[in-house]
Amino acid sequence: MKLHWKILISLILSFIFGLWANLSIDHESAPPAWYTGLKETCLFVGKLFLNGLKMVVIPLVVTSIICGVSKIGGQEGFGRLGLKTMGFYALTGLLAVCTGLLSVNLFSPVESQSEKIGGALERADQGLQGLLEIFHRMVPPNLFKAATEGQLLGLIFFGLLFGFFVSQLNPQARATQTAFWESLNSVILSITKWIISFAPFGVFGLVTPTLMQVGLDTLSVMGKFAITVLLGLGIHALIVLPFLLWILGKIHFKNHYQAMAPALLTAFSTASSSATLPLTMECIRKRVGVSNKITSFTLPLGATINMDGTALFECVVVVFLAQLFGVEMGFLTQFTVVLMALLTSIGVAGIPSASLVAIIVILQTVGFTAEDIATGVGIVYVVDRILDMTRTAINVFGDSCAAVIIGKSEGESDYYKNLSSGK
Repeated sequence: MKLHWKILISLILSFIFGLWANLSIDHESAPPAWYTGLKETCLFVGKLFLNGLKMVVIPLVVTSIICGVSKIGGQEGFGRLGLKTMGFYALTGLLAVCTGLLSVNLFSPVESQSEKIGGALERADQGLQGLLEIFHRMVPPNLFKAATEGQLLGLIFFGLLFGFFVSQLNPQARATQTAFWESLNSVILSITKWIISFAPFGVFGLVTPTLMQVGLDTLSVMGKFAITVLLGLGIHALIVLPFLLWILGKIHFKNHYQAMAPALLTAFSTASSSATLPLTMECIRKRVGVSNKITSFTLPLGATINMDGTALFECVVVVFLAQLFGVEMGFLTQFTVVLMALLTSIGVAGIPSASLVAIIVILQTVGFTAEDIATGVGIVYVVDRILDMTRTAINVFGDSCAAVIIGKSEGESDYYKNLSSGK
């Protein structure tokens, strides 16, 4: 049985047990022993799953970034092509996060449930000092201390530097370093996939206690959250990216959607941009007509560091949960969320549900407690599968837009001819 079906069954069981337990007791008096036992058991399983995800955060992000940057730095024509590619990915990522931030602030006003779900958090902006602290954390004096304390910002910055200077080594030394980091990254990806294979148990452990505690009140919250994410993704896919295609490449978005349809459907069904990469490259080469040079440079890099849908999703999750838990998030705190969503999306693996790893990091950064993180992830996981499929398709579509726009900027033309010939 495929993982998403197992997760669906787990969610159904979570709703059955959680709502049954919630409706079976008197919340005004002390809970019975069976209720406490069920809740504690679920919390134990859920925390074990969360701990597993946290365990792979640092090696997963660092190795992914080093591998991606070291590859592009060693490519011929890195100076021009690399800057164009990185610039476009930075632009679309920023636009995606801003779209998510706008969506969650305008269209998803939720009533704080802090009294029902965990305890209320008190966090206000720290002014200019808080902003400066972000940049201080980017350059940690002790990498190992930063790693043990989960200060991912500094590790991401170090990974970017390390990957770039690996690409500047002589060919033999570069090959040795690249082989080491790619093999290490493969091992970490395998461990991550193994941990995510326990998601059905983790989902049950995270969602059931939440429903036991708040009952039917959570259902409307989950629906609002899902609609907000889908709204943000829709704006990015149907307005922002088509606008960039037209302005920067003079490309009609209908042609591009038609050319990329097989890859987008595959990305949606697998929820894995990495698994979709071969088909994405095939569509760009044969159905669009982009050269192999542009395709082989932009798409593998994009599958590693360009995660528009993921960055948007992370931003919406954090601000939405802040609204839900009563966390005060002014401009500077939301700026921190934007920066962390951009940076962590770079290192998110292209496998299903890997963005939950990054979300944990951002929630820790903006002041969520371990208990509130567990509850928040439980709420998110209820609707995560369909959102994961959707944002993965957006990730792949963003990569494909980069390939055609950069190809056009390099003087290529005669795109989409194969579509009219039926190929």
